[in-house]
Amino acid sequence: MTNPTEHTLPANSILESREGEFGCTVMDLRKLMELRSSDAVDQINIHYGGVTSLCSRLQTNPVEGLSGNPADLEKRKQVFGQNLIPPKKPKTFLELVWEALQDVTLIILEIAAIISLVLSFYRPPGGENEQCGLAVSSPEDEGEAEAGWIEGAAILFSVIIVVLVTAFNDWSKEKQFRGLQNRIEKEQKFSVIRNGHIIQLPVAEIVVGDIAQIKYGESSVVLFSSSSVSYTSDTLPNRGLGPLA
Repeated sequence: MTNPTEHTLPANSILESREGEFGCTVMDLRKLMELRSSDAVDQINIHYGGVTSLCSRLQTNPVEGLSGNPADLEKRKQVFGQNLIPPKKPKTFLELVWEALQDVTLIILEIAAIISLVLSFYRPPGGENEQCGLAVSSPEDEGEAEAGWIEGAAILFSVIIVVLVTAFNDWSKEKQFRGLQNRIEKEQKFSVIRNGHIIQLPVAEIVVGDIAQIKYGESSVVLFSSSSVSYTSDTLPNRGLGPLA
């Protein structure tokens, strides 16, 4: 009896077969984008036979760009990944509370409150027998002794309030920052040639094989043609795989 799992390809094998459709892998493009100036040009000419041949491998047209077929765009995202940096997981409210508790001043107050509470409930052994030969204490003194825990409890309550307020403020600021960051990313668009037309796309929608019009900013690209373009390759960040333009 044939085991059906024998004919099932693992996920990495499927990815490798899809990468083979483009004639180059993610690691190939990553290494290419790490090079600068003439080194990158030499590698393109040696390993890919020039820019035109590289475009042919990536199934894109240097003039018309990609066709814009949704299935083709989705396949490129699956093979080469999306053109974005995944956001860092936000801290939970409990994590922010724990960070607020690490304040040195609050730690000192917590220790003082605990000591105060312990002393307020502590009764030395034999204390009642020793008081038999002494004068009877006044009701005010007894009331103060019984209410001694209030001071420690008040300190702890104040610490809790400060910690909760601090954690809530940090959580609110982080939420506002992420909202602003998402809005900026959505508003930031690039000019890309698809099917012979220049369109505006968000950065996250650019895929490997897109022909982009570079105006200003940071990018890892292969430059086809230019008109009054100035750049400094030493200042370009090394962000791994970038879109082909």
